[in-house]
Amino acid sequence: MKRLLSIIGLASLLGADWPVYLGDLGATHYSPLAQIDKENVNRLRIAWTYDTGEKGEMQSNGIVVDGVLYTATTNRKVLALDAATGKRLWVFDPLTERDDNPGRRQRGVSYWADGKDRRIFTGAGSYLYALDAATGKPIRSFGKNGSIHNGEGHDGEERGAPGGPPRVIINTPGLIYKDMYIVGGSTSGPGTIRAYDVRTGTRKWIFHTIPRPGEYGYHSWPPDAYKYTGGASNWSGLAIDDSRGIVYAPTETAEPDFWGGRRHGANLFANCLIALDASSGKRLWHHQLVHHDLLDKDLPTPPVLLTVQHNGLTIDAVAQGTKNGLLFVFDRVTGEPLWPIHERPVPQTSLPGEETWPTQPFPSKPAPLTRQTYTADDVSNISETARRLTTERFRRAGSYGAFPASSTEESIIMPGFDGGMEWGGAAADREGIYYANVNEIPWIYQMIPTRNEDGSRMSAGERAYRIHCASCHGLDRKGNTAGGFPALDDLPRRSNRAAVTAIVDQGTGRMPSFASISASQRKALLDYVLGEERPAAAESAGARDDGPPYVFGGFRRWFDNEGYPAIKPPWGTLNAVDLNTGEIKWKVPLGEYPELTARGIPPTGTENYGGPVVTASGLIFIGASADDTFRAFDKDTGRVLWKAKLPFSGNATPSVYSVQGKQYVAISAGGGKSGRPAGGMIVAFSLP
Repeated sequence: MKRLLSIIGLASLLGADWPVYLGDLGATHYSPLAQIDKENVNRLRIAWTYDTGEKGEMQSNGIVVDGVLYTATTNRKVLALDAATGKRLWVFDPLTERDDNPGRRQRGVSYWADGKDRRIFTGAGSYLYALDAATGKPIRSFGKNGSIHNGEGHDGEERGAPGGPPRVIINTPGLIYKDMYIVGGSTSGPGTIRAYDVRTGTRKWIFHTIPRPGEYGYHSWPPDAYKYTGGASNWSGLAIDDSRGIVYAPTETAEPDFWGGRRHGANLFANCLIALDASSGKRLWHHQLVHHDLLDKDLPTPPVLLTVQHNGLTIDAVAQGTKNGLLFVFDRVTGEPLWPIHERPVPQTSLPGEETWPTQPFPSKPAPLTRQTYTADDVSNISETARRLTTERFRRAGSYGAFPASSTEESIIMPGFDGGMEWGGAAADREGIYYANVNEIPWIYQMIPTRNEDGSRMSAGERAYRIHCASCHGLDRKGNTAGGFPALDDLPRRSNRAAVTAIVDQGTGRMPSFASISASQRKALLDYVLGEERPAAAESAGARDDGPPYVFGGFRRWFDNEGYPAIKPPWGTLNAVDLNTGEIKWKVPLGEYPELTARGIPPTGTENYGGPVVTASGLIFIGASADDTFRAFDKDTGRVLWKAKLPFSGNATPSVYSVQGKQYVAISAGGGKSGRPAGGMIVAFSLP
């Protein structure tokens, strides 16, 4: 017991702390605190605010230990704040350690303690740092002078810059099991899940999500796929059954996301929920929830551990949400699904060289949380013009649900590329009820050939741009403001070759490093985006035929003429699912556009990012919506009990904690999603 107290503290045992990303190792987003309840929540007021001075997509779920809130900023600084007042205690800036692009959009940090040795773990660039929780100073005995490179130790399969390991970025913090830090991360190389010694940084075990020869799943790929295929990473987070020593890891698609011509097969362990022995990394069981993914259907949320009553038995379960708004629920020990999963046929591609997997898995229960296809009944009804225009495009483009076949023709994909469910995750209470916010927004899907219309080869620079850049920045290089991807058509005017080269080599924000592509491809790409490609050289360079014959046409939300989602509302909802029965208890819109409400249109819901928190007193706290509003819902009915304006959209999961007997709810408010204004505030609420 003494050891337990030294690790998590008495405050954690009493539920006063929020000591782990998303609340606990089970990622339940649950707080046992009940001082703020249904009767008094309408009295909540701002207790304190903290301005980071940064702007854009602040997604961190702050952890709270012994009255100190530790959080990450947009630019990956780490802050320690007095959790009762918001006063800054210390700040760590990774740029003081190395002149390396630290990246952006970090979702939190991790805490470990043994007696007086208390550490904060944070990712910046390709590095994992161990900080003294009292001072924010790097602990020099960890790794090499306070940090380790996340890409080192990948068993000789490094595919980063020449002579160096791959760039592996930790956006979602790892979890602590015993004295190990377990983490995945995003990489353009083959994905892995790794465990490190929290004291030394030594790697304890590794699991390859793209199997090597002799490993389970190897034959679901071409023989040498592990040498040239990337992705299948765990970027969305983990959950751990601490008492049983099992870690649950959801994974993304393999790369390239939208072309599978060089990775025929089911592609284990891409798009899988994997159960691993937390002590050794040994696979215990897995379920692949998308086979041979060609549509960027990453498993976007951490799994949630909860206990349910099922067929007269008490079952410890694990629930995994998907971008398609489907919820798969398994016995967390055996991996057996609580309700049957059926393989259903999906449309097949006609693109030469591609092979669509013939079926995809669908759970028989619960029912989908989002519409599974766009039909004539879904055309927009917010105005006569919107109805007419969406009807016309629906008839022209066609709709094939969540799994349209790869084609050079436009099709509507519904649910879209951002869900369904998203990285904010879901909450679960002690009664077995699962609470999830989802998006219901259609997108446009299209594959683009990497040859010119007359069949001739395009220049090496344009080809490289289409392969590596167009899916985010657009074929016309005009970017995607709603998606947070800047325009590149004016790049020669606002930047220089040295700066652009550094970004291409190192990556930045959501953009990965492209150091793994050949030097000649990088040069051709830079020449093209900077307008320095010479016609003669372009024609000569275009003689090579590297890369896939088709590339993704870009992430395009489908909006109407006024800029609203081109579908009948709701556009975003909050849902309660009873996982004892598999039935949806309630569904309500999440967010609204005041200008539409003023026109007499009922609240539509909005695109939403960031998860909910559920409390023992029956409340659900959630920001997430595009209307810069923080809300409290009645968890039994879905009724809004309280709301408050935030300085920017709260695209993060809140933290619920108590200091000296006073309960607080804090949320990061950085905006920057859905075309909203961006900032970098932390706002905490309490009763007066």
